[in-house]
Amino acid sequence: MKREDVIIYGCVIIGAGVGLIIDQAFAGVLIGLGTGYLLNTFIKK
Repeated sequence: MKREDVIIYGCVIIGAGVGLIIDQAFAGVLIGLGTGYLLNTFIKK
């Protein structure tokens, strides 16, 4: 597993946790996935 993948997976897990708190787990996962890809893009540059 590459470091970039770990960043994305971590953001998805955090997003899901926040989503469960507000009873919108799927929306939290999607926000976490988008955030992970953005962080991944900024880290690569």
